[in-house]
Amino acid sequence: MKVHFTALRLTGFKSFVEPVELPIETGMTGIVGPNGCGKSNIVEALRWVMGETSAKRMRGSEMDDVIFGGSTSRPARNIAEVTLSLDNSDRGAPARFNEADILEISRRIERGTGSQYRVNGTDVRARDIQLLFADLASGAHSTAMVSQGMVGALIGAKPAERRALLEEAAGITGLHSRRHEVELRLKAAETNLERLDDVIGALHDQSRGLQRQARQAKRYRNIAEKILEKEAILLHLRWSEASDAKESSVKKLTNVEELVAERTQAAASASRRRADALQALPKLRNTAVRAAAELQRLTMALKELDNEDSRVSESSAEISRRLEQIEGDIAHENDLAKEAVETIARLETERSNLENNKIEEASAIEAAQAALSEAREAVLTEETKLANVTREITAAEAKKTTITARATELAERVLRLKSRVRQIDSERETLKGKISADQRLLKAERNVTNFETKLALAREDLKKAEEERLQSEKQENSTRAEAAAKQGSQNEIAAEIKALIEILGEPDSDLFPPLIDALEVTTGFETALATALGEELTAPIDEAAERHWASLGPMPGKVTLPVNTRPLSDFVKGPPALERRLSSIGVISDDTKGTTLRKQLKPGQWLVSKTGEFWRWDGFTVAAGVPSAAATRLSQRNRLEALNESLKIADTNLQTAQTAHEISIKTLAEASINEKEARQIVEVCIGQLDGARDLRASLLSESSGAASRLAALEEASAESKNDLTETQRLEAEVADALDAASTPLQLKSSIDKLRETVADRKNRESECQIEYNRLEAQSQLRRERVTANEKELSSWRERTLGAEERLNDLLKRQKDVKDQAQTLSERPSEIARKRQDLLELIKSSEEAQSLASDELTKGETEQTDADRESQIAEAALGDAREEMVRQQGFVEQAKQDCKVVAERIREKLGCPPEEALGQAGLESITELPAREMVETDIGKLLRSRDSIGPVNLRAETELEGINERIEAMGSEREDLLSAIARLRHGISSLNKEGRQRLLEAFDEVKTHFEDLFVRLFGGGRAFIQLTEADDPLEAGLEIMTSPPGKKLQVMSLLSGGEQALTALALLFAVFLTNPAPICVLDEVDAPLDDANVDRFCTMLEEIARSGTTRFLCVTHHRMTMARMDRLFGVTMGERGVSQLVSVDLGGAEKIRDSA
Repeated sequence: MKVHFTALRLTGFKSFVEPVELPIETGMTGIVGPNGCGKSNIVEALRWVMGETSAKRMRGSEMDDVIFGGSTSRPARNIAEVTLSLDNSDRGAPARFNEADILEISRRIERGTGSQYRVNGTDVRARDIQLLFADLASGAHSTAMVSQGMVGALIGAKPAERRALLEEAAGITGLHSRRHEVELRLKAAETNLERLDDVIGALHDQSRGLQRQARQAKRYRNIAEKILEKEAILLHLRWSEASDAKESSVKKLTNVEELVAERTQAAASASRRRADALQALPKLRNTAVRAAAELQRLTMALKELDNEDSRVSESSAEISRRLEQIEGDIAHENDLAKEAVETIARLETERSNLENNKIEEASAIEAAQAALSEAREAVLTEETKLANVTREITAAEAKKTTITARATELAERVLRLKSRVRQIDSERETLKGKISADQRLLKAERNVTNFETKLALAREDLKKAEEERLQSEKQENSTRAEAAAKQGSQNEIAAEIKALIEILGEPDSDLFPPLIDALEVTTGFETALATALGEELTAPIDEAAERHWASLGPMPGKVTLPVNTRPLSDFVKGPPALERRLSSIGVISDDTKGTTLRKQLKPGQWLVSKTGEFWRWDGFTVAAGVPSAAATRLSQRNRLEALNESLKIADTNLQTAQTAHEISIKTLAEASINEKEARQIVEVCIGQLDGARDLRASLLSESSGAASRLAALEEASAESKNDLTETQRLEAEVADALDAASTPLQLKSSIDKLRETVADRKNRESECQIEYNRLEAQSQLRRERVTANEKELSSWRERTLGAEERLNDLLKRQKDVKDQAQTLSERPSEIARKRQDLLELIKSSEEAQSLASDELTKGETEQTDADRESQIAEAALGDAREEMVRQQGFVEQAKQDCKVVAERIREKLGCPPEEALGQAGLESITELPAREMVETDIGKLLRSRDSIGPVNLRAETELEGINERIEAMGSEREDLLSAIARLRHGISSLNKEGRQRLLEAFDEVKTHFEDLFVRLFGGGRAFIQLTEADDPLEAGLEIMTSPPGKKLQVMSLLSGGEQALTALALLFAVFLTNPAPICVLDEVDAPLDDANVDRFCTMLEEIARSGTTRFLCVTHHRMTMARMDRLFGVTMGERGVSQLVSVDLGGAEKIRDSA
């Protein structure tokens, strides 16, 4: 162990709100304190800084709960931090952290933001911290962190769950983590490979579709060119028609404008006459309006006088009603004043009577209170006497009951002691005979020796079987790798064949297949054919296509090629339509001859070489090496044939490799079965040896136990006999005391009389209490009536004053209303005088208004005649103007038509209208077709274009991009296959290393467990074994125990203390196999008695002295505290806040010894 834990610092963690440092020194350090003070928080802080991720294991609902949550006197904190210091001066840490002498590992959490890990101030991942402590055989969940919960979990765990102990002992916990990471990477790589295959397949499908789309796009462009030519003619015709229509409309517009000028003059004359009539009308209308307004004003004034007369009559009636109401209110107020005087007199008489009765009530209450006190004293005296007599009787009867129970208990004890003496004597005689007759121990010793020899031979056989299995496993890995390589080669060839088939595959049935797909070319002549025919190879042989090869048969007469040349038809097989062309092309073997032989070529003949050099009869020449898509396609077809042959060979090689792999699998299975049988034989031998050792130990224990038991029985027999004699003496004394105990008879007779006297006194007390309560109630009612009387008097006096005030107010209101009635009586005569004056004025106004109306009617008739004449002239002018506007519209429409056609020409052809035919290359046409014929042709071409369907004009560019992506993804696929092979090999290596280390650790743990079990139990035996699976990495761990004096059994059948000791023995066996820098024990001694605690502490001292592990023990047991080297106390002086104090016991002992 080269790394040491030196200190733990806490700040704001749970109850440790202030910074606290716990030194972790050599030896054993104890942590003590009362329940709930924060001891377990220290252990949880250590687990937390080592990478604990479960808030539930930290006794919280979320990880923020580890931050100090506040108390009654302190606010909550937002940050918690725990730092663990490691001494790495011996450089025993993992390589990544092995540069510093001191490692400061800290974990800091801020509320709401999560945790942050650091090593010497550098940020790291939680995974890095967990692997660091896993490599140091420690960690948040390691066996170095032992608690009551871990002991209980180990007791109730299944065998497969206990295997984790062996993995930690073997130090492969980190190995498992790394294997898990590799498996995740392998799964991700396989998933990526599947996705990549899907993407490549989708790209191939897309490539085939794009090839079809490229051919469709080419056909689409040809039709589009023809449509453009037809549209140029149609637009030219439309431009000519629009120009003619514009000239005709301009002429019509000129004629209409002259007519508008004539009718405008006539309309102006009519308008002047109308204006004169309109100018005279306003004066006449104003005169008539003023006369009518004056008449209306006088009429409204007369109506207002009539309304005022009605209001005066209503006001007089209202005043009369108000006078009657005021007189009634005055009479009512006089009656209320009289009633108030009478009531006040009555209340004053009642108050006088109540004051007179007050003196008599006081004397009666005083007499009743004296009688009640006298009755209470008499009751108290008699009850005291009764209580004293009752207490004496109870004491006498309790003493008699106690003596009786003691006598019964002593009698039962005498019977038990007699039975125990007889039982001890019988067992002692049996043991004496058994010790003298037992001779089985020598036979058990011989059996142990024989089984040990047998086990050694079985282990040799197991070792050989394991070596054979490992050799078979290597052979199986080799053949599997070879088969995988063959499979990869076969897949590569098949993939290339598939890609070539897709590239060279037949187009869809709705398109015309190119000629190149119908040719068979001798290998090596692809370039020659492609150079000679070029793009003509893409033309179809279907004569329904617009561009095609027609079958014309051979040339008439015999056509000879230059000497030393062979026709290309000797090397290319194709349809008859190509016969003329191939027979006219000569193939030469030497490029240098082409320049010489080209002079001998006849019209229509060519020369071509295998390298692609080309000479035509008219002097056209092409050098070798010019790229050609047709040559590439032909090479791909020849490559496809070669790949088909290679695929057959690859299939044969793959079958051979797979057969070899299957043979190696069978061999490996047989070797595994042999190994399993050898292992089973070893386990049987181990079981037999363990049984023999159990029997020997049992006999040894039984023999020594029988002798010890016999001595103990002798001692117990003497002790039991002494107890029996003493118990019989006590039984006689108790019998004498029972006879003397009795209850005095005079006390029983006097208690009844006292009870009768007490009852009479209580009845008298109750009567006095009732009388006193009645008088008190009457006095209270009188006092309440006096108070109410005073309130009523005050109220009636206030009413009297209010009635006088209201009466004065009513008299004043009565006088005011009478004055108003006098004023209204004079108003009717004044209104009659004003009405007569208004009637005379209204008559004069009516005559003036009639004269003004006659003058206005005459003027309006003159204006109406002028309006009619003006309207006729305006209507004629409007018709002329509408016609002019219509003609202007026709002119504008013609101009707009010309503009639209011109814009259409510029949009379609990019030139002025006059140059439309020249831009489309049709300037030489002297006679243009009819517009209807051109439109019909365009319709046919559009239908032909639409029948193609949707067209992707970028298909060729997209096809090139997809082919590049397919090539790049093919390279990525090879990389993934290589990575998957490496990952599988890595997992196999990790599993092999894990099995080897696990088996080695199992043997060591077993040895330590057997030794620790005997030391903790003071005898007995125990062992562990692998169960449930042949693979050690999948096996379970079963524990078999035999405490002293008990048979061999599983751990679950033991008592609670025995289970705890067995679990501790196993945990420390694992710990000794793979020691950790620190071991934390959290109250593991709680279920143990003093003897077991002593043995447990002795074992801890020996482990601490023999190694470098430092122990932290949380305990409540005084014996454990006494065995510690130093103690740290956790206190909670302030509620909710923990503090740490320390005592160095080792230093204290040195001081004591020196003193």
